[in-house]
Amino acid sequence: MYRIIVSLALLGVVSSAMALTDYKVNTVNIPSPADVSVAVPADYVDSTAATYPVVYLLNGHGGDNHSWAAVINLDSLATVYRTIIVCPAGLNSWYWNAPADSTLRMEDYMVTELVPWVDSSFRTRPEARYRAITGLSMGGHGGLWLGLRHPDVWKNVGSTSGGVDIRPFPGRWNMDSRLGKQSENRDVWESHTVINLVPEIKAGANNIIMDCGTGDFFYEVNNNLHRSLTEHGIGHTYLTSPGVHNSVYWRRSIVPQMQFFHSHFYCD
Repeated sequence: MYRIIVSLALLGVVSSAMALTDYKVNTVNIPSPADVSVAVPADYVDSTAATYPVVYLLNGHGGDNHSWAAVINLDSLATVYRTIIVCPAGLNSWYWNAPADSTLRMEDYMVTELVPWVDSSFRTRPEARYRAITGLSMGGHGGLWLGLRHPDVWKNVGSTSGGVDIRPFPGRWNMDSRLGKQSENRDVWESHTVINLVPEIKAGANNIIMDCGTGDFFYEVNNNLHRSLTEHGIGHTYLTSPGVHNSVYWRRSIVPQMQFFHSHFYCD
């Protein structure tokens, strides 16, 4: 049994600065491969009838379910955008069912266990159009990998500073232990990188947003993904601005993504 950390926000109206506010943490247990943190809007505790969209927010390599809370106040973010935010620990998995490690099936867990648990445990709107998935770095890869492969689960998908093409980075970030060495498993690496999903994407299947800082080591692969999506006629939003691969950039970059998701949750 693994812990699910549930932050029940006790907030009033918050400022755009996302100031820290008081909240309490409840802990429940379910069978799960990873800890999960859940932030809810302030009025969640005051209403028994309101339902909410859900944003799945994925951490990067070396992080866990607390990583995003170290970047920005999730309770405030959930309140401002009137959404439940779910942060599962990524276990350095790249969010794959790992071909080289049969014990790590993160994609199956996310789709068949975590989403149903969230929908049964919280007052969600349990439809793909009211779900989004995004993340930073490895989690940006995961957001697009999972969302583009499962548009019936997540209509809205994103990535910030995402490792959207893994092939230029052999031997890095535990990928060998998940896929096998690139030199010996080229077909596996080719089939497990986000950029190679593009030819299979159906236009309109997802609402897509992605961004990357111009000083980020993933900047060029994000540019390449943008070009590929454009060439294949896949509508998407691509944002770039000065920044590197760090929390200063992510604290800023997640706000347009939440705005994008909110616009589709509440305005479509």
